[in-house]
Amino acid sequence: MAWAVELTRTAQKQLRKLDKQTATRIAKYLRTRVANTENPRRTGKALSGERGELWRYRVGDYRLICKIEDERVTVLVLEIGHRREVYR
Repeated sequence: MAWAVELTRTAQKQLRKLDKQTATRIAKYLRTRVANTENPRRTGKALSGERGELWRYRVGDYRLICKIEDERVTVLVLEIGHRREVYR
């Protein structure tokens, strides 16, 4: 079963601001490692604290903050950013 991957407007803007090589690497990761898996929780890691319902995926120095919607079989990408900035 494949999962759909959707990006919020914020995530789309953040992805466009990145250099082409990094943006391509993130898009490829979403296509191959997240969308084509039986369970997207296998490659990600749950966040803790106030953001406990969210998941993060690591692509080099960049982090993808996502919400996994089981009822829609969708991974919603909320934020994309460098690891030093994305958790603020």
